[in-house]
Amino acid sequence: MYKKQMTAQKIVCMAAIIVSAIFFLYTLGIMTDLYDSLYKTMPNPNDVFETSVPGSIVYYNMQEFNRMFLMCSIGQILLACLLFITNTHSRRRYYIGNFVAVGLFAVAGAANAVFAHTYIEIFKAQFLQVDFEALKAFSELMKTLYTESTFWFDLHYAVFGLLLLVCALLVANAVWKVTLMKDEQKLVAEGRRSAG
Repeated sequence: MYKKQMTAQKIVCMAAIIVSAIFFLYTLGIMTDLYDSLYKTMPNPNDVFETSVPGSIVYYNMQEFNRMFLMCSIGQILLACLLFITNTHSRRRYYIGNFVAVGLFAVAGAANAVFAHTYIEIFKAQFLQVDFEALKAFSELMKTLYTESTFWFDLHYAVFGLLLLVCALLVANAVWKVTLMKDEQKLVAEGRRSAG
């Protein structure tokens, strides 16, 4: 049983690194369409309310969130690395450091998912307030991107669904590990009694 569990914990720890990298890439891409379609509609950076397209201020409204979002993704990557630093991926027995690494990754993953969902839904609603007729006319005139797509906003469901799945698997793996460690201790204790 330990072999299966050890294989599972290696896979889950690798998945933690991969999904954290996906989270990071998502933070880099979420503003792409907004920049390409809305940035030039506000020619005066000192007065973002001066715009050719009503509602385009969502681009500026998202700036602070995106900086924080990027920091969160870097933090998630560092916590995924902590799983490897504490040998959580390869340890036969878990120690306090392993449980701390798993707990920190899982709590941060859940917090990041809630944070992202809350703010992305707010900004998606703001984006849908953009005057798309004015944006279309502007994009045709200035040869900029025109999009009504909410793809980058909606993608957070997949990204954070994966992150939450990996968090759940890490916690389940830790519970499985504890169960196996307890069973092993019982067997050792019984072996000592029968030998004594």
